[in-house]
Amino acid sequence: MTPAYTPTLTRRHMVAGVAAATAALALPSSALAQAKTPIVGPLAPNPAEFKKTMERFIGSATPLTEGLHLDLPVLADNPSAVPVKVKVTLPITEQEWCEEIIVLADLNPTPLACRVLLTVDTGAAEAAVRVRLTQSQTIHALARMKSGKVLVAKQAVTVAASGCGM
Repeated sequence: MTPAYTPTLTRRHMVAGVAAATAALALPSSALAQAKTPIVGPLAPNPAEFKKTMERFIGSATPLTEGLHLDLPVLADNPSAVPVKVKVTLPITEQEWCEEIIVLADLNPTPLACRVLLTVDTGAAEAAVRVRLTQSQTIHALARMKSGKVLVAKQAVTVAASGCGM
């Protein structure tokens, strides 16, 4: 009668098993990243609302890409509170000052994330907010000056996966 086979677990077997498990887990996530399903339901993007808000703010003005600084992280590790800073870099005078700043998230269900109204007495034209994002997208900042000029800036942000059901 032959003795029963009793496997011995070595360090080499552990490392090989962990490597195989890691590779197996990595494959589905990369496949999901390429075959991403569109978001539906209450978190679905609203491109019509985004376009309408942009057109309403810009009006008949020609948007200028100079004079507005947008600062936000390229990778947002917390999609519930992405820090966004907007600052008008043009000189602020009593004749030319910023009346309004808006921040738009183009793939959010409600694109208008922030609206700040300013007066000549404000002194500086800047805003710092935290925005909730439903997915990786482009953040747009727009500023309207007293003279009617509209300044625009945009930046893409990648949202890390979240465990909060987003």
